[in-house]
Amino acid sequence: MSRWVKEVIRLLSAKAERLHRVLKKIARKGGSVVLLDGTLIRTQRRAGAQMQRRYSGKHKCHGLLFIALTDAKGRLLWTATAKPGRASDITTCRHNHLAERLQEAGLGAIADLDFVGLDKDPENPAIVTGYKATKNKPLTRAKKEVNKLIASERAVWEHAFAHLKSWRILTKLRFEVRYATALVRALMILISARSPVDGRSWGRTCRANHREHPDRDAHHPHDLPIQGVHNSIGTS
Repeated sequence: MSRWVKEVIRLLSAKAERLHRVLKKIARKGGSVVLLDGTLIRTQRRAGAQMQRRYSGKHKCHGLLFIALTDAKGRLLWTATAKPGRASDITTCRHNHLAERLQEAGLGAIADLDFVGLDKDPENPAIVTGYKATKNKPLTRAKKEVNKLIASERAVWEHAFAHLKSWRILTKLRFEVRYATALVRALMILISARSPVDGRSWGRTCRANHREHPDRDAHHPHDLPIQGVHNSIGTS
């Protein structure tokens, strides 16, 4: 059973687009801005030196760090390979050459204060992060307003990853790092899947089918809009 589950995860994750294709597609459609942030997904705590690398001093727990991009509507577009919890957001982005890829595509990114210093071109930045206050230099009213504006724009990213982390399988990961990356990308594909009939999400379609056919099991296979996913697996 475990082998079949991992095979399905591998097939779904293979459908997730890589960074350069995602950015090119956004630029081709006329987009200009993406949202950037990182999140820690908790893992089980086990003995061993390898598990010590997963301990995050920021979150005070063991986990894996994921960097992700969403569009302005909060749809997950891309996730980086998982890194141990002790890794920083900036280091992971530099490993993926994220700032350079954004500049090549002619796009910008909005991020939080954890990404301050990632973009080395202050005159033409590709990543907007807001302002940090220091002990001897508090923020002015204008800079505070800028931070509030950026926070309001980033709210959709928080909602997108909160939806992803609501999946029970991600409560505490048991997979290795490479399988954890494939799992998150597979879930991203499932979340972005839409009904082939009206474009509604899985949850809305299942609830609508249940209202129309209350005597039918809500989890009946024919009620789930996964025909497109099955076709994608078949063509892999």
